Amino acid sequence: MPDATGLELLAHELRERDGGLVLGTAYFRERATVEVAPARVIGALETVRDRGYRFLCSLHGVDYYPEEPRLGVLYELLDMERVDRVTVKVRVPTDAPEVPSATGLFPTANYQEREVYDMFGVVFDGHPNLRRILMPDDYEGYPQRRDFPIGGEPVLFTHNENKVPRWFA
Repeated sequence: MPDATGLELLAHELRERDGGLVLGTAYFRERATVEVAPARVIGALETVRDRGYRFLCSLHGVDYYPEEPRLGVLYELLDMERVDRVTVKVRVPTDAPEVPSATGLFPTANYQEREVYDMFGVVFDGHPNLRRILMPDDYEGYPQRRDFPIGGEPVLFTHNENKVPRWFA
C-alpha cells in the first residue's frame, strides 16, 4: 500500500493534471483512497494506471445512506510489480447517478459496472452493453440500496405448506 506520503504525492500529481480533479484523500488502516469528481474519474484512472496501477482488482458500489451524495463507486487498483494498492472513489447523488464507463481503460470493468448498475442503479455513460446482469430485466428497484424494502417470497417447506399461498398448482 502506498503510505500516507505516497498518497499525498499521488493526489498532488492528480491536482497538477486537473485542479478540480481531487476532492479528498484518506489513509486509514493502511488503505490509500483518493476521492475524485465523477465527471473526471477517467482522467484520474488514466493517471493512476500510468503510475503502474494497471490491474483493476475490483469495481464495486456502496450506499452511504443517509449521507449525500449517497452512492459511491470504488475502483481498487493494483500495481503487481510493487504489490501496491490504491482506491479511487467517486460519489454520486441518487437523482443523477451517472459516472463515465471505465471499460475503455480496463476491459474487466465491463461486468463489474453492469453489476453496480444492477444492484445500485449507477449509470455508466459509454458502457458498451449496460443492462441487468443478476436480476431479471423487468425487475424494479435496486436491491443493494439501503432503503430497498426487506422482504421476499415465502419459501415452501413441509412445516408451512398449508399456510403459504399456492402460486404453483
